[in-house]
Amino acid sequence: MKVLVVADTVREELLETAGGSPLLPDIDLVISCGDLPPEYLTSLKARYDTPLFYVLGNHDLRYKSSPPLGCTSINRRLITYKDIRITGFSGSRWYNGNVNQFTEREMTGFIRRLKFTLWRKKGVDWVVTHAPPRYINDEEDRCHRGFNIYRTFIEKYKPPLFLHGHIHKLFNNDDERITRYDNTKVINCYGYYTFTFPTDGLS
Repeated sequence: MKVLVVADTVREELLETAGGSPLLPDIDLVISCGDLPPEYLTSLKARYDTPLFYVLGNHDLRYKSSPPLGCTSINRRLITYKDIRITGFSGSRWYNGNVNQFTEREMTGFIRRLKFTLWRKKGVDWVVTHAPPRYINDEEDRCHRGFNIYRTFIEKYKPPLFLHGHIHKLFNNDDERITRYDNTKVINCYGYYTFTFPTDGLS
C-alpha cells in the first residue's frame, strides 16, 4: 500500500497530470496532518480516487462550514483500515486562544478518553497529529512546541509510525524528516511525504 501524507502547504504539482495520470502513481491512501484548505483535500481525494483521512491544524478555521468532500476526520478516533489501526489528534499547543489550540492538560484528557478503545483494539499502528511530540522535531516558540503527552503515548503504546506536520522545514531528502524514538518513526510530513507499507521499514 502506497500512502501520501500532506501537511501545512498546498503543493499544486500533486494535482497535476502526466499523460493523464496523477504525478504520483498508485497512491492507495491519502492522509492530511492539517493546516490545509478543505478544497485542497477534496481535490486530492478526487485526483487520487482513494480514501483520505485527516486531522485539523491550528489554522484550519473553515472545516465546519466547508468540510472536505468525501474525506474522513480521525480526530480523537481509532479506526481500522486494511488491518491498520490508526488514530489522530487535531491542533497545536495553546498560544493565543484561537480554535484548534489546546493545553497539555486538555490533550492529555483527549488521549485518556481513548484508553479503553486502545485497550480493546490492542494498541495502535499509526498516529496522525498536527503538532509533534515535545522535544521530537518541535521548536521552542510557544506555537510550535510539541505535546509531552505524545511522547508518553509513544512510550506506552509503541506505535511503529507517528506522522505530524506543523513544523515548516525544507528537507534535502526524506531521511531528514525522520526521528526515531524508541521503536517509533516520528516523521515531519511538511509539504508531502510518501511511503510504502509494509516495506520502507514501517512493518
